[in-house]
Amino acid sequence: MKDHVMIKSNRYGLTVYLDKEMPFDELLMEIENKFRASVHFFEGTGMAVRFENRILTKEEEQKIVDTISEAAKIQILCILDYDEKTDKMYKSAVDQTLAEMPEPDGRFYRGTLKKKQVLESETSIVIIGDVEEGATVVSKGNIVIIGTLFGCAQAGASGRKDAFIAALHMEPEKLRIGDRKVKPVIGGNYSWARLS
Repeated sequence: MKDHVMIKSNRYGLTVYLDKEMPFDELLMEIENKFRASVHFFEGTGMAVRFENRILTKEEEQKIVDTISEAAKIQILCILDYDEKTDKMYKSAVDQTLAEMPEPDGRFYRGTLKKKQVLESETSIVIIGDVEEGATVVSKGNIVIIGTLFGCAQAGASGRKDAFIAALHMEPEKLRIGDRKVKPVIGGNYSWARLS
């Protein structure tokens, strides 16, 4: 019998291989059964998840995330993209931020920050989405944006001079490290800012 859902661990969490031809509702049931059977391995953990072998809509992706979270009693911190261009940035962001997290506590933010929204964090934060013009991110640690930064960002808000801000693309209104203004630098597949 063909295995329609395969779960493999990776350095950043889990890779879930999905049958690309099975009807989605049946696949969702298969995912639920697979993760429910493995609940004793995962319960209470937080991890990044990567989906492979099937292109998913945002709605399907969310349904799968909700199903896995419920069935295995885990917190999915973020979804790793299968686009090779952004893959290294995701992995770097996961490494950096998980290193600072004694336990999962919501320092991954998935979604776009809209105008007038302010997101503050006591430690480093990874935003999976854009920061629109008029939105602000403030972190006492580093800020990594898997998307575009149009608004304002301040890293090292507690006075840390070694903090940095990184994004796949930057056209910011204002950037600060600690209390000093900085300018973005384009480098490879992403832009960054830090004190020299």
